[in-house]
Amino acid sequence: MRNSNREKGLKILTHSRFLHFNQANDVNGVKIGTSGFSFMDWVGVFYPAGFKKEDMFAKYVEYFDTVEINSTYYRIPQEKVFAALEDKTSGSFEFIVKLNKESTHERNNAFEAIEALQKSVTPLIKKQKLKGFLAQFPFSFRNTGENRLFLKNVKEKCGDVPLFVEFRHSSWIKPAVYEFIESLNVHYCCVDEPDLPGLIPHQDVSTAGTGYVRFHGRNKTTWWDSSKGDRYDYLYTKDELTGWIEKIREINRKSDKTYLFFNNCYMGNAIRSAKMMADIIKNQYNIVTVLKDIPV
Repeated sequence: MRNSNREKGLKILTHSRFLHFNQANDVNGVKIGTSGFSFMDWVGVFYPAGFKKEDMFAKYVEYFDTVEINSTYYRIPQEKVFAALEDKTSGSFEFIVKLNKESTHERNNAFEAIEALQKSVTPLIKKQKLKGFLAQFPFSFRNTGENRLFLKNVKEKCGDVPLFVEFRHSSWIKPAVYEFIESLNVHYCCVDEPDLPGLIPHQDVSTAGTGYVRFHGRNKTTWWDSSKGDRYDYLYTKDELTGWIEKIREINRKSDKTYLFFNNCYMGNAIRSAKMMADIIKNQYNIVTVLKDIPV
């Protein structure tokens, strides 16, 4: 629900220890998180030395109030996995869960995989903490009539769960596509990724009332060649993230809420980048906040 008592200017809203920011008549709230939390190379960077995997999420939720679960792309877990995660969160915590690769990349048993994932996330749905599924389609998924129909069917299969869609191929960058997505009540995902032919440039598109931006890093060398290193081995600079502020404000002006998720997870870079973005939002507008200091 939009804030009816907005004050003039840009303002950080402090929900407990978490960061949000508002602009009069434009911005309702931005949530910052990372694309996953369970990484052993975050130990000694974000998690203390010797930290165990089973303790990671409890530490993560001390600093963030949203997470994008990417592990479901590879394997759909049992319900008890999401029940255990939900049990560690506050009432305001929000989850976005990525669709399995069968639903977006392989597409042989796409709808059966969605059904399996819906069952898996039942504990989040019951507690009203599941805020959407993320469908990240591959570069090979082009803007064709067949693929638009497939997207429509995916949305229908998701039922009442909101759907966010990320494209990787630039053929989808068309006003008619945004209108089509809006007509399906699907939320468009903007991206930050390398400036390479055919990929998606930086945008300020928002559809169906919720904004979404995924920050993948800008590692041109490894994006198409994993033999040269990890695709997501990239740490943003302050100037690179500052360059997104006006786009974020425009996305959020058109939205009730906007999510910013950092997927440059290699060696804790997502945590560092999330902290940097939060600091930019805070310091650029000389606003005091009680955001808890992230230890990176």
